[in-house]
Order: sequence, then C-alpha cells, then structure tokens
Amino acid sequence: MYLRGFSLGGSTLWRVKTRHFPRKSSRSSSSIATHQSVNKTLTRSVVALQQEILAHRSSPQLDWQYLNDLNGGQLGPSMKTEVPGPNSRLLMKDLGQFHQNSSIAFFIDYEKSQGNFVSDADGNVLLDLFQQIGSLPLGYNHPSLLKAVESPATKLFLATRPALGVTPPMDYIDQLHSTLISVAPSKLHYVQPKMCGTCANENALKTAFIWYRNKERGWKQVQTDSAEMMSAYNNQEPGIPKLSALSFTGGFHGRSIGCLSVTNSKPIYKLDVPMLNWPRATFPEYKYPLEHYEAENLAEDSRCLEEVEETIYQHLHTAPVAAVIVEPIQSEGGDKHGSPYFFKGLQHLCKKYGAALIVDEVQTGGGGTGKMWAHQHWNLLDPPDIITFAKKMFIGGFYCREGMLPNEPFRIQGTWMGDPSKMFILRAMLEEIKRENLLLLVEETGKVLLSGLKELQDHYPGMLHSARGKGTYCAISAKDTDTRNELIVALRQKGFSVWGCGSDSIRFRPALICLPRHVSLFLTGFEDVLKEMSKKK
Repeated sequence: MYLRGFSLGGSTLWRVKTRHFPRKSSRSSSSIATHQSVNKTLTRSVVALQQEILAHRSSPQLDWQYLNDLNGGQLGPSMKTEVPGPNSRLLMKDLGQFHQNSSIAFFIDYEKSQGNFVSDADGNVLLDLFQQIGSLPLGYNHPSLLKAVESPATKLFLATRPALGVTPPMDYIDQLHSTLISVAPSKLHYVQPKMCGTCANENALKTAFIWYRNKERGWKQVQTDSAEMMSAYNNQEPGIPKLSALSFTGGFHGRSIGCLSVTNSKPIYKLDVPMLNWPRATFPEYKYPLEHYEAENLAEDSRCLEEVEETIYQHLHTAPVAAVIVEPIQSEGGDKHGSPYFFKGLQHLCKKYGAALIVDEVQTGGGGTGKMWAHQHWNLLDPPDIITFAKKMFIGGFYCREGMLPNEPFRIQGTWMGDPSKMFILRAMLEEIKRENLLLLVEETGKVLLSGLKELQDHYPGMLHSARGKGTYCAISAKDTDTRNELIVALRQKGFSVWGCGSDSIRFRPALICLPRHVSLFLTGFEDVLKEMSKKK
C-alpha cells in the first residue's frame, strides 16, 4: 500500500491503492507537500490512513496545509544514532557530577525542534507523542507563541516580574479576562493563579480546609486574640483542626508534603518523608473494552462509591473529611478513567457530607481530551467546587465557586501569585485553539489513535490490552512492566517518543496540533516493534 498526494484541477487528491479522495484546505487550494511513501500492507495501516483522509474530507473547517506547515517540512522520524546517543550520554555524565540525572531520557536541541517533532543532541528527529509530560499544547516553536514571547509586554514582565498579590499591573484584569476567565469552567467565576501544578493543588486543599472551618463557624471572622488564633502558633487545636482530605488509590497530585499525602501512585515518591495520615478510597478499575463489560464496570463504580461513603462516615468524629481530591483520569497512576456515573455519585457524596470536591485537571486540562476540561465529559448539573490546572495552561492555579476563597489577605498567597509573562503566551495559545479549531482536530486525531491501538491489541493479545482514552489523551497496557519498558525503548530507537505510567501502561500526550497522519506513522512503527518483539518471545 502506498500513500501519495498529487494535484489535479487545483485540489489535492490522496491515493490509497486505487481510491481517490479530495482534500480540502480553508487557506489555500495549492497542492500540499507530499508524504513519504509508506511501504506497508497491513490492514491497520490502510484503515488508519483512510480514516485520516476521511477526516480531511469531513473537516473542511480545519486548515490542513497550515497545520502541516507547523512541522517545518519534517515528514517523519529521522534517526542517526541510538537513543540516547553518544552526545546525550556524555551530557548525562557531565550533569551527573552536580545534578540528579537518573530520570533523563535524552537531551534535546530545542532550537531545531519543530511542531510535533523533537530533535535530540545527536541529530535524531523523533515524533514526540509525549510533549514534555503533556505540557506543550502547540508543540515546539509554534510561531504564534514565539510572536507572543517577542512582544514588548512579555519582555517587560520577564525583566520586571510583579508580585501580583500586592502590586499587580494596571492591565491585570484585562489579562485575566482574555485568558483564564475566557475558558473558565461553567459557573466557576473565581480564579487564583499560582505557579505550578503542585502549588495549585496545595493551595486548593488549603482553600477547602479554610472554607470548611468558615462554614462551621457560621462565617464569623476569627478575632486576633482568640484561642483559635493563638493556638495556631503552636500547631495546636482549636486553631489547627483535625480535618482530613480523602484521596484515591493510584492518584497523583504533586510533591509537596500536603500533595504527597494525597498521592498514592508510587511509594518511591513518598519514601522517607513524613506524611499526613489522611484516608483514601479505591478508584475504579475497569475491564476493557468498556462496551463488553458494562455490568461489571457499573458494579465496580457502585463498590467504590460505597467505599467512599463508608470512609467519610468513619472519619466524621475523628478527622472529618473536608475535601475529596480526584483526577478525571489518573495519569501517573496508569491512565485510569472514571465514568460519568462514578463522578456524579462522588459529587453527590461530597454534597451529602459537606466536603469540597476538588478536581485535579493539572494534566487533563487544556484540550487533550477533546474538551478544554476533562470533567466536561461528565455532564454534571453543578460544577465541582474547585478545579486545578497547570501544564498546558502554562501557569498553575485553580478555579472555585463563589464563597470558597477566604476574605482575609495573605491566607492563599505567595510572592508572585502567577506569572504575567506566561499570560501573554497563554492568550496566544487560546486564540490559536479557537482560530484553528484544534479541539476538533484532537477529536479527529484521537479517533485514529485509539482505533489503531485497539486493532494492535487485537493482533497482539499476548502483549497489549485495555486500549483507552478520550481525544488524544490515550493509553494502552502491556502484559507486564518489563514488556512495557522494552516497548518504550524500542519505539524510541525507531523515532517515536512515548512514556510510561502506572505499572504497565504506555501513555500518549501529543500536542493539540498532532495530525492523523502523525499517529498513523506511529501506529505503523508500533506494529513493527510488536512484530519484532513477538519473534523474540
């Protein structure tokens, strides 16, 4: 099978075997750069590439030529050495003399990286489906973001960074309206910028505890000479209440003391560090494919919700649960999904027992699931109480309901309280998402990715299972940890950068500009790796 683009009568046609499909572009009718020939005859390749072509036909509102041009003419991976190559290994050795280096995969030439493709220190070009732990929404060196960085306003606030909590710039309100407020989740009109995901979750927990105690006091202000205020100096009751936050097995929320106390993904993150002894409940573990196990998965949801309620009830008179913190998709914990039924039930329990529901969208926010916020897939009647964000949003922070934030100054505070220079970049990113219909592109590309992963697991059931995802926020599980790690290393050697999560899963975090043809290239490479590994077994 081969794929070739050619021009006929001013429009570009795509040929797969003998079938012709017209390809539309909203900006130009000139022919688009041709793809490299793909010398594969696998059914999966044909299906995936035909899906791409049909996406071109069915989505004329996407400017395919512009999106292709963002990759700087790079059509696919280009490998010169193994990964990590000699230059990366030398840099790792040098860095190791004064810096932790055990987590580094390879060094990057950021100047040469473009769009969906990352260039490493050895001249290798890889299709990056991980994008800096999912934090690059528009890939590498996107022109709109580079233009925003070059603006006088961005340079001003890079050189003179304001302490936003005490002396914000005059246009700060306009900055918030054009960025964070413009994409605020429904009915959450209050936003508190912070620095990173850990900062966002740590301060979200603090906000929930303060809100809970204010509610218990009847919203009366605490006097400066009261027993509550004075006992807080010494970390004693009544100023320091015995409250708790409930989290879930497999959850990850950050690396501060508070966030680690609600993190339950990998014990190495917490080893040797004193933790707050807060309760946790079991997050649902679904069987896949979902459509084959509806009854079993519904029973799993019900079991987990019963456990949540029992856990909250058991702590009513010892350390009441003031907050429940949960991820829409447990990313570090293995890309574990919860159903709308589960999350609706969880919200009901939070309301029943007076706890704040904190939804951690640090990883899932920003469009990767096909919606700006992953919790929008649940169709809740009322929003969660607090939603945290970071990564793709360039800065950390949280949204919350009216009445959640404390009235007193300096309780939810920090020196910078965000970063105005990043707000200009965020604005450019949000404008690009809207102008180029990138959430639609995520849906189109995600269909190709997930359907391809499902077909691969059908062809290699002894190696892969449980393909899952929303949008391009996808994952697949290997039969065990060793197989997963071997697959990731082998894919890297073929020019595909992916990463692991949980004990045995491979996760995909492509940029919002990732095209169907890019995941088709990956799926073909993945097929090759699986075929080679299966021969060794």
